Amino acid sequence: MKNIKNLLITTTLTTLPLLTNATLADEYLGNLSANPYKAESTSNPYGAGSPYKANSVNNPHGKYGSKHSNQSANNPYATDAPKLYDSKGNYRGKLSSNPYDPESTSNPYGRYGSKYSPESINNPYGAGSPYKADSPNNPYGSGMKVYGSED
Repeated sequence: MKNIKNLLITTTLTTLPLLTNATLADEYLGNLSANPYKAESTSNPYGAGSPYKANSVNNPHGKYGSKHSNQSANNPYATDAPKLYDSKGNYRGKLSSNPYDPESTSNPYGRYGSKYSPESINNPYGAGSPYKADSPNNPYGSGMKVYGSED
């Protein structure tokens, strides 16, 4: 019994950091994925990607999809855009159309937006590889988790 309890504690402590680095105050918005059939995919117009869902990055009237919200993926001036995390909990930048934000996936010179950076979803040989299960560019994959800041 003692060995089982130690195994459970050890397993819990070692897997907790792998879940995600998002804070408890962050809101799960779905997975950035090219897979239109997964319910959690932002490419699914009937799931997490629905333009009618309140917290969808595709809702032009919601805080995460509006061109006017500071928390939107679609505002080119947003500074508090949704954050991306891969399946191992590694931070992969902000899902943002802001080309000047150093953490934006749209910054061609930034760590998370450059097509040459291994941490960028825009690098087909790095985090954006269409062969990685958690890549947003894999049409059969799960994609990366997207979290928005709650007020």
